[in-house]
Amino acid sequence: MVEPMVRGEPRWPMAAAVVAASALTLARPAEVRVAPAWVLPAVEAALLVVLVVRDPGRIDRRSRVLRAASIGAVGLLVLDALFATGRLVVALVEGGKLTGSATALLTAGVVVWVSNIIAFALLYWELDSGGSAARAHGLPETPDIAFPQQLNPELAPTEWRPLFHDYLYLGLTSATAFSPTDAMPLAGWAKLAMSVESLISLTVLGLVVARAVNVLT
Repeated sequence: MVEPMVRGEPRWPMAAAVVAASALTLARPAEVRVAPAWVLPAVEAALLVVLVVRDPGRIDRRSRVLRAASIGAVGLLVLDALFATGRLVVALVEGGKLTGSATALLTAGVVVWVSNIIAFALLYWELDSGGSAARAHGLPETPDIAFPQQLNPELAPTEWRPLFHDYLYLGLTSATAFSPTDAMPLAGWAKLAMSVESLISLTVLGLVVARAVNVLT
């Protein structure tokens, strides 16, 4: 039997998101940095090199090494965003140099907020239905995250599957609507991740805006 041709999604959207999230760490004030500014970009660059060299072009090669490298890259970004959020909240509660300027405070809040959106988008993309390489070989009957095209196949092209931009939109809506919008979490990890992202977004936006208004007045 002839194996059906597998056409994975392009690597560059994921790589661009990793680069953007890494670059955002350089824009953070020292008070909300977890490590020296160069550390995370350097580690992420090394992991990206491994991914691109071992599976260039499109993501279609299923490999434990590649899977571990990809999860590592995404996991580091998520942990970094979570720690940065925690340090921002501490700075807001206890006060400091950051809270003396409304401009600096709002800038730091936006950077941390966007970092979380990108990190969680990558997390959804990496874990849903076994990851991008697994999805390229076929979607499972019971996905971890159900998109409208899966719930209503008549609305989607033949052999549709979610790509990175779908997960980026999911990350954005979870951070702005504080709840699922079009894509529904089915797996326990997806429900937990969306809940955490929504709570982080609500906390950051609420505290930053409130403190900035207090500084301005």
